[in-house]
Amino acid sequence: MTSDAHLPVLIIGGGPVGILNALGLARAGVPVHLFERSDAVVQSPRAVVYHWSVLDGLDRLGLFEEASTRGFLKQDYAYRVFKTGQEVRYGLQALEGKVTHPFNLHMGQNVLAELALERLMAYPHAQVHWSHTFVGVTQDADSVTAEFETVAGPVTFTGSWLIGADGAGSAVRKSQNIDFEGITWPERFVATNVRYPFEKNGWGQTTFLVDDEYGAIITKIDNSGAHGLWRVTYAEDAALPVDGIEERMPAYFAAILADPENVVVEAYSPYSMHQRAAAQFRSGRVLLAGDAAHSTNPTGGLGLTSGLFDTFVLYEALAAVIAGTAEEAVLDVYATERHRIFTEIVTPAASNNKRLVYHSSDPVRLAEDLAEIEKLPIDEEALVKRLMFPKSLETPSLIGAW
Repeated sequence: MTSDAHLPVLIIGGGPVGILNALGLARAGVPVHLFERSDAVVQSPRAVVYHWSVLDGLDRLGLFEEASTRGFLKQDYAYRVFKTGQEVRYGLQALEGKVTHPFNLHMGQNVLAELALERLMAYPHAQVHWSHTFVGVTQDADSVTAEFETVAGPVTFTGSWLIGADGAGSAVRKSQNIDFEGITWPERFVATNVRYPFEKNGWGQTTFLVDDEYGAIITKIDNSGAHGLWRVTYAEDAALPVDGIEERMPAYFAAILADPENVVVEAYSPYSMHQRAAAQFRSGRVLLAGDAAHSTNPTGGLGLTSGLFDTFVLYEALAAVIAGTAEEAVLDVYATERHRIFTEIVTPAASNNKRLVYHSSDPVRLAEDLAEIEKLPIDEEALVKRLMFPKSLETPSLIGAW
């Protein structure tokens, strides 16, 4: 290994991207220190769908089997037009025999983070530091030194490299004066975790409810309880007061369900929607991944998918650099390629998904969109092409050529 091999990689952010990068590096024998400003894995409603295309990567990390038991595997999709009741259903069965994992995994991202954390802590060369708030970092040719605020006062840690996986508001990105280019959408999303018999009442396990007022993504999270836990994510005017969300929520469910009195809301989280990418994903020995590098509106589940594809290629490349089997230039390739995929593929697709589900006010455009969706149950070629799209977000291994 190279001279920096004895220093740990410092990873900022205790979400799936941070923990999975740490796990990948630890499995490669690289010492890692993971830092999270909260005192435990964050439990608030976040991403829940893992597209089939990322499951190979979870398998390589030894996580797929247990993840599929803690969550569940599913194949069905449905588009439902609120105003007319029209519904189109299709599934991932068309991928059987074509890909290793022809299904999606549903599971709260907090559950994945906790599972990966359990595996990470089995490595003696991995350490996790809770309640550490990142303040800043300095670097030289061989190392980085990061400063943190803790309840006991400021502390510093020195490492070989630093990965910023600390979300869209990334303090790591800001410390490097890297612009977060793009837009913030004018709406507010409200993500709710609810108990309700959606399947019994005819809803698909992933349903896109298409409407310019009541549009939503309705997705089953797990099989717990009588009907499972579900995520309903809808949009509202961001000018409305945040502290009134809970009072407005019953009116939303009353509009989309015949028996809203049976809805039990267990948790909800309002958030702004961004369509942004860091101007650069590398600054010397500081690397960005996940939402710290890019943030997308969640329609279609492309945000965590992108972060996982960052992770799978980054930890492998960085481990190879540390081991001396790849040149540092491979990290520039990582930074350039992941930026390209997000800006050229993810952003247009997620923006189009958002337009269809939440802003379908143009009847001519809606008819055109629905005509394409209506082909899917009867045109296998069109269906396979659509289902293969998440694979286009992947960057293949970068270390083969080194």
